[in-house]
Amino acid sequence: MHAWGTTSRVRRGSGGWARVALAALVLGWAVAGCRPGVARLAARPAASAAAAGATATVGRPRPTATRTPTPRPSATPMPSPTPSPTATPEPHITLAFAGNIVPARCVQAAVDAGDITPDDLYAGVAGLLQAADVAVGTLNAALSDYPPMRGCIKTFVLVGRSDQAAALARAGFDGLSVATNHIKNCGLLDCGDRAFFDTLQNLHAAGLWTVGAGPNLDAALEPVVLEVRGVRFAFVSLGYIEPRAYAGPDTPGIAVLTPANLQEAMRRARAHRPDVLIALPHWGPEYDPRPTALQRDFARQFVAAGATVVVGNHSHVVQGMEVLQGVPVFYSLGNFMFDQDWSRETQQGVLLVLHFAGPRLVGWEFIPTVAAGNGVVRVAGPEDAAATLARIWAASPRDLLPTPTLPPGWSLAPGAGSP
Repeated sequence: MHAWGTTSRVRRGSGGWARVALAALVLGWAVAGCRPGVARLAARPAASAAAAGATATVGRPRPTATRTPTPRPSATPMPSPTPSPTATPEPHITLAFAGNIVPARCVQAAVDAGDITPDDLYAGVAGLLQAADVAVGTLNAALSDYPPMRGCIKTFVLVGRSDQAAALARAGFDGLSVATNHIKNCGLLDCGDRAFFDTLQNLHAAGLWTVGAGPNLDAALEPVVLEVRGVRFAFVSLGYIEPRAYAGPDTPGIAVLTPANLQEAMRRARAHRPDVLIALPHWGPEYDPRPTALQRDFARQFVAAGATVVVGNHSHVVQGMEVLQGVPVFYSLGNFMFDQDWSRETQQGVLLVLHFAGPRLVGWEFIPTVAAGNGVVRVAGPEDAAATLARIWAASPRDLLPTPTLPPGWSLAPGAGSP
């Protein structure tokens, strides 16, 4: 069992823990390659028929130019030596993960007032999301036009308008974890599950896949499986924060995170024979960077069940990370887009970028971000970046081993070069 540290570990040399360069922490190494598009192989049964069970293209395909060869007269072939076979390089694949996304309350009020547009919320980070092969967020709000918007007031009913879904897609997100505690919010007595189903329908209509929720528990436990240039990625998502959001055998909601449901969700994902299996739990206390014993216990269960990576969220601040049996566990990425400007810690988050060489996870990086009170998110400056990273390391095990940094040109961080 790891001993959990309490001190900052940001300043480190080339052989140390990490480095901060233009608001980015880079951990890991990578193998060069190219990045075409992403195909969806399987998905959780969706609330709408159009989104259910279909094979579709997601992400941002990067087509290459093709040329038709000019016909030439045939000639007698000359014998030539048989070329020696050369190894095909493994493709470099990047997956980006964002923390809590809450386009509600003061964020939606700013949009309704005409101060900003939904696209303005992500304009400062859209290039990073679009540069990744797959970008995944955590939506912790409902998106429905049925209930009236609450405005910029203190409320725990978090609802944004339907056009926020399309803005997420335009920003560069491909899919969303929706096993979250506010996904069934509505605020009207006659609402029932209408806002919840509206949310899923609006996301699917925008071309976004969702994982972790559905019309019943069976559907909510289903994985999403994508193929990226021959590499199969499976995603599962479960959460345990709000019982009123839980799905039942015959009722809609999220996949509740219990040991039995964890095993079942992971079993279903493994049945697709993925090369990479990513768990996206919604867990842990609010505003505490230290992972709890319960989070760490569930992390061990995910690893034992075959997870390649665990990427958690909910706490509204960044939490520590650790490596369990070679599997990195990121306990929380903090707030990505929200209105919680009452503390700097709740405005700061990280965009996590995982780097794969084919099916092998070979490195990762944190790109610190900051969200304003109206939700507009941008890449953090050096001071915010250093503070954010210091909290991650202070809440991480003291014996977390350093990993080599990414080679020049591989980081997605601004100023670090283009892959």
